Amino acid sequence: MPGHYYDDLETRDPGSREREQAAALPQAVARAITAPGWARHLAGVDPKSVTSRAALAKLPVLHKSDVAALQKEYPPFGGLNVTPPGKARRLLMSPGPIFEPEGEGEDWYGAARALYAAGFRSGDIVHNSFAYHLTPGGFILESGCRALGCAVIPGGVGNTEQQLEAIAHYRPSGYVGTPDFLKILLDTAKTSGKDASSIKRALVSGAALPASLRDELKGLGVAVLQCYATAELGVIAYESEAPARFQAEWELVSRPESAPTQDSAARTRVPGGMIVNETVIVEIVRPGTGDPVAAGEVGEVVVTSFNPDYPMIRLATGDMSALLPGVSPCGRTNGRIKGWMGRADQTAKVKGMFVHPRQIAEVAARHPQLARLRLVVGRDAEQDSMTLMAECAAPDAALAAAVAASLQSVTKLKGAVTLVAPGALPNDGKVIADERPVG
Repeated sequence: MPGHYYDDLETRDPGSREREQAAALPQAVARAITAPGWARHLAGVDPKSVTSRAALAKLPVLHKSDVAALQKEYPPFGGLNVTPPGKARRLLMSPGPIFEPEGEGEDWYGAARALYAAGFRSGDIVHNSFAYHLTPGGFILESGCRALGCAVIPGGVGNTEQQLEAIAHYRPSGYVGTPDFLKILLDTAKTSGKDASSIKRALVSGAALPASLRDELKGLGVAVLQCYATAELGVIAYESEAPARFQAEWELVSRPESAPTQDSAARTRVPGGMIVNETVIVEIVRPGTGDPVAAGEVGEVVVTSFNPDYPMIRLATGDMSALLPGVSPCGRTNGRIKGWMGRADQTAKVKGMFVHPRQIAEVAARHPQLARLRLVVGRDAEQDSMTLMAECAAPDAALAAAVAASLQSVTKLKGAVTLVAPGALPNDGKVIADERPVG
């Protein structure tokens, strides 16, 4: 683990990474379809043909929201597991319920890389306040800590006073858990006279980390970074800090007036965002479809993992984000996402009928003249109403009428259509905006 980086994979030439991951895709897909669930889902797919991101993007997505139904039909894991349940290390359960295996092997969830980027090192003592009871949260971060050579205090959730007793006694330098609970621990330590001052760094997840909370925790002496993880995929992306040699470039990017004096390499180092883990491929797609969107456009996070025990091929997480341009100031060269930007499930019930994002995508597919679409649901004369806003470079009445007919055909509901100029709709990933008053 040389210096600032966990390993050499993090600083690979992006083109080399793309080629190496593409070369690994056929084997990953071939292994996945040895499981009956993936064989059903990917029926007709030739693994040898999946040799690029473009080829991967042609495969169907599997929505995380459908996994629970699959598991009921084909217990325990919907037929998506390659390794049998009896060969797993742990059998876990998340709220939903959704059931997940944890396989054997070091750092099975890919958390060590995120911890290393947050400053955790071998010999550190780490307090883990993620849940250990049935759910995988505690084990995801513990496995990464153990892979780094850190000792772990399994605090779990709740029991604040007991956790503070353990912190005061063992004096951990690091914390993993939700940012909210870290604040509770530090606030309670202050009011109760317990000593939690040993905690200097934290890797948090599972809850929002607004800038105000990050700043407050920093004021209490804790440098906080976050990671994005799910039970099926482990750590998907993580934050890092820029080393001193990149700080000047970071400042120059933050102050564009200085940029003309720098070379293009410096100008492409863009601060912020979360670096994609080396164990996965991340796509951002238009909600309701499997179609990748342009960099910078908000969409649903879709992830393919290379996990040999429990592979995921284009799992649609239901979370929204966007790909960021350039590379991180820290020197890691993998792609970055903006972070969590809401949920993709925008289903709305209109006049007793459910309208889904995929239906709006079907309308778009029928009319290639249209760009971004947004269905606005409201109330008019005490009745539900729908207006489809659609970006179009050459609007005309005939096209609007044709789109309205498609909308009615697909959703079985009448709605108005308004054609607007390209770029007029917000880049927030919303396909359905329910603007009906609450209450």
